[in-house]
Amino acid sequence: MKRIIVGISGASGVIMGYRLLQALQNFSDVETHLILTSGAIRTFELETDLTLNEIRSAANFYHDEFDLAATISSGSFSTDGMIVLPCSMKTLAGISSGFAENLLLRAADVCLKERRKLILVPRETPLNRIHLENLLRAHDAGAMILPPVLTFYNRTKNDAESLTDQIDHLIGKILRQFEIDYEKFKPWNPTRI
Repeated sequence: MKRIIVGISGASGVIMGYRLLQALQNFSDVETHLILTSGAIRTFELETDLTLNEIRSAANFYHDEFDLAATISSGSFSTDGMIVLPCSMKTLAGISSGFAENLLLRAADVCLKERRKLILVPRETPLNRIHLENLLRAHDAGAMILPPVLTFYNRTKNDAESLTDQIDHLIGKILRQFEIDYEKFKPWNPTRI
């Protein structure tokens, strides 16, 4: 059984975090622990029609952002790691400086100190020097930086299909870090083009 923490911060693109949770529901051997920041909740309201109940129910366990006594706040609670999707620059700053003021930041800090996987999917453009330095500090501390970069080699047919395929591609790349094969991921294949 794999145990994965999913943190969704308030950056634009929260639908990607939700889609990640939906993808993980297809694996009976994966247990998910969700943390939503207050910024994420507000961004879901602005960017989607999803209810808080729909979002929470996509995970096996939901933890309040300010519950620093939650199981996932301790290194003695074994997990395979954590994915922060999307990762706002505020969240990145907290992670890279060790400022664990909420459960998302604390859970990320635990992953770093316990040498567990920590996948950060930063959502910001352009990046200023502070952002770049924070990304480098997080990387040097052990986090993997996996930006949501577009793929063009899948050659989708229409815009709606394209967005879905782009998100599925990103989710597939993230899940590969946990040795989980996502059937909707289309790796590079020059014979398909």
